Amino acid sequence: MSDLDASSAPSMIDWELAVKVATKVVGDGPVVARAEAHDAVAELRAGAERSTPLVREFTGLVAAERTAPVLVVDRPNWVQANAQAFAKILTPIAANLLSQRSGSPGMGLGAKLTGAEAGLMLGFMGSKVLGQFDPFHEAPGEHGRLLLVAPNVVHIERELAVDPHDFRLWVCLHEETHRVQFTAVPWMADHLRSQMELVASGIKGDPTQLVGDLTHKVVDLFTGKTDGSLIDLMTTPEQKQVIDQITGVMSLLEGHADVVMDGVGPEVIPTVASIRNRFTRRRQGVGTLDKLLRRLLGIDQKMAQYRDGAVFVRAAVDKVGMCGFNAVWESPENLPSKAEILDPQLWITRVHG
Repeated sequence: MSDLDASSAPSMIDWELAVKVATKVVGDGPVVARAEAHDAVAELRAGAERSTPLVREFTGLVAAERTAPVLVVDRPNWVQANAQAFAKILTPIAANLLSQRSGSPGMGLGAKLTGAEAGLMLGFMGSKVLGQFDPFHEAPGEHGRLLLVAPNVVHIERELAVDPHDFRLWVCLHEETHRVQFTAVPWMADHLRSQMELVASGIKGDPTQLVGDLTHKVVDLFTGKTDGSLIDLMTTPEQKQVIDQITGVMSLLEGHADVVMDGVGPEVIPTVASIRNRFTRRRQGVGTLDKLLRRLLGIDQKMAQYRDGAVFVRAAVDKVGMCGFNAVWESPENLPSKAEILDPQLWITRVHG
């Protein structure tokens, strides 16, 4: 990985191996003629730019334009970008664990094992994700970056048999909403990072033993002996309290983006209702293996975030209007908890009295 300096960071995960494994697993995507691929890339870039004023008008959030680059990427480039992001996010966890047992025997083998596991995860996700805003990307004059995965967009629009022009703009509306959220609310990225560091600081134990324990827990998930996702299995009760707070924020962000894409949609996307219906059915997963992997990786919980978050946003806007709802962006104290996501009236009462 040319952009990752493995020598400067604690090495619990072999990220170079992860990228190699993920690139093999993810594949290239659908066969697309050169002219069609060129048109899809151009349309996604234009759709992201077109979405900015649409999101601003609907939400009332004002975000500086062109402060986060829009990158239309293929699957291997998405893998590379996310390996870089994960390496940066996981560095505090690695530093914490390695400080507990410096020079632990078998760490080289452990790093290879976790690298292979990370590669399988990235490979699976890289074939599914349509777009992603990375709020932790750092570069001079930039606040995050927006990734649109062109082959996956083309694959899904074909699979759903929807109008490709409408579908591409629909995807751009969702992802541009995330850009606006983090750009118009500049403290959001730092808040999420601090919450993640709290989780990281609570992880204790021998790194090699943790890898072994994780393997057993994966087997238990596969055989149905336990419920939840890998994240659930790796956390203490104290960490779960922080994760519940993070879940509340992520539900807000994802639900808000879904509400915006559907709210703006009817004005500019004639087939938005059909797209939403077909896409919602697809979110349930298809085959047995697909559903199992979604469960292992916590993707089922991610789908619940979209659903519950959208219900929360609609209920809050219905009661206090968009201006009243936008109080949620004023400070971290105004963010909804997981419980408030599930009962919007709790948030309305706390924030608006």
